[in-house]
Amino acid sequence: MDAAPTPFSALLRAASHEQHTEVAGSAFMGDLLGGRLGVDAYRRYTEQLWFVYRALESAPGRLAEDPVAGPFVTLDLARTRELERDLTHLGGPRWRSGLEPLPATERYAARVEACVRDWPAGLVAHHYTRYLGDLSGGQIVRAMAEKTWGFDRKGDGVRFYVFESIDNPAAFKRDYRALLDALPVDDLEKQRVVDECKRAYGLNSAILGDLGRHFPLSA
Repeated sequence: MDAAPTPFSALLRAASHEQHTEVAGSAFMGDLLGGRLGVDAYRRYTEQLWFVYRALESAPGRLAEDPVAGPFVTLDLARTRELERDLTHLGGPRWRSGLEPLPATERYAARVEACVRDWPAGLVAHHYTRYLGDLSGGQIVRAMAEKTWGFDRKGDGVRFYVFESIDNPAAFKRDYRALLDALPVDDLEKQRVVDECKRAYGLNSAILGDLGRHFPLSA
């Protein structure tokens, strides 16, 4: 009897494991999670995330009707508004004044915008990379920020990491992986999604590299 095929979600996770490890092990993230950087570094990181999520969430109405990307689009995951609340807390009401993306952030946001516009399956790769990460490892960042800089638990400053509409993150992630397993594309397109997922991790690593050069504690 032939073995059952490996679910696509498992293939995606395994194929991007090395890139995921590189992101988690970056010097900037290590210094941030280790409490060795000040709140300015956390604010700068949050600013860069805002550019990425603004691109990721730029066309929810249109994408909700797409047969490939549509099942993944839900307001329960939307983060732009929460990032703006955090940035108001971190930088005051004029936090947008003079704000510019780092070069790596600009490239990342441009790639996401291209997928939103032209390639729904590619958007799924970025969607998976970002949101499942927020629901998992992102919670470590939240706990660190609360402890290190005294933010209220799940309050302003860390609202990006708080998914109030998701009562059971573990169940949500199981359902999300089931959507990945049922992705209505052929094997060639699935391989392209895997490649785009790796690309997403690389773009994220580049942002952390840029931030590390601005906050070079480990160096």
